[in-house]
Amino acid sequence: MTLFTIILLALLLDFWLGEPRHYHPLVGFGRIAGWLEQKFNRGEARKRRRFGVLALLLAVLPVVLLVALLIWLAEMAVVFEVLILYLAIGGSSLAQHGRSVMAALVAGDLAQARERVGWMVSRDSAELDQAGVARAGVESVLENGNDALFGAIFWFILLGAPGVVLYRLVNTLDAMWGYRNERYQDFGWAAARLDDLLNWPPARLTALSYILSGDLRRGWRCLRQQGGRTDSPNAGVVMAAGAGALGLQIGGPASYHGESQDKPQLGEGLAPTAHDIQRSIVLVQRALLWWLGVILLVAVLIHVF
Repeated sequence: MTLFTIILLALLLDFWLGEPRHYHPLVGFGRIAGWLEQKFNRGEARKRRRFGVLALLLAVLPVVLLVALLIWLAEMAVVFEVLILYLAIGGSSLAQHGRSVMAALVAGDLAQARERVGWMVSRDSAELDQAGVARAGVESVLENGNDALFGAIFWFILLGAPGVVLYRLVNTLDAMWGYRNERYQDFGWAAARLDDLLNWPPARLTALSYILSGDLRRGWRCLRQQGGRTDSPNAGVVMAAGAGALGLQIGGPASYHGESQDKPQLGEGLAPTAHDIQRSIVLVQRALLWWLGVILLVAVLIHVF
């Protein structure tokens, strides 16, 4: 029951306070990661890979060990764990960003919609049309529902505060170093592969919860037939299930750092519109209720038996 209470309190803090606007620990961590990349990302490919592993360890291990030590020493460890989990999740921020994109699209302000969706995605957004912005918004909400919410909860359940810190730091490094281009494909390899590994279990649970929260038959069909289409072993699973559950088709051409890529089609049904961004947010929220219900049920059963 303590585990469920910690998760619930962290989610309530996220709902009430949202993401810290100033001095978020991940912002400071990002600066450290940027400094490490400048120092170590050099030399030929094999050397870059070794330095990438070293930079990953230097960035992540001290923080994880420090959190584990503080949990062990703290008299009010539960309060500290609530705070750590609150800082690790970003459900409220994800919903706010998604709604701001939708509001700009509904108001007919395409320039603002492009700018706001650019805060959510890594693709180039300056040339997106209305349909492209809506599609990018839906894809981001579905994929980041796992990264910013369910993945953090999963690793907190499994390994406590050190586990969720490990997950979020590796996830941040993957977002910074995980590009498949000349600069990062070797240096960021270790961060990208570790992020794939850490996301493998929660991504499949997220996909299942999306299916249960929407069109069950269509979501399951899209997951089974399309989940392996993407280069990422996890993003395709999450987005195919989510798009199918919503009755939407996503994917298609997208530009990353000036290079056009043809992303695989996922889901089935209509192309997303502005209001489908809100539908994707609601799907994530319904999936969260499934997670909380299962966690509470397991906690009660453990307490009783």
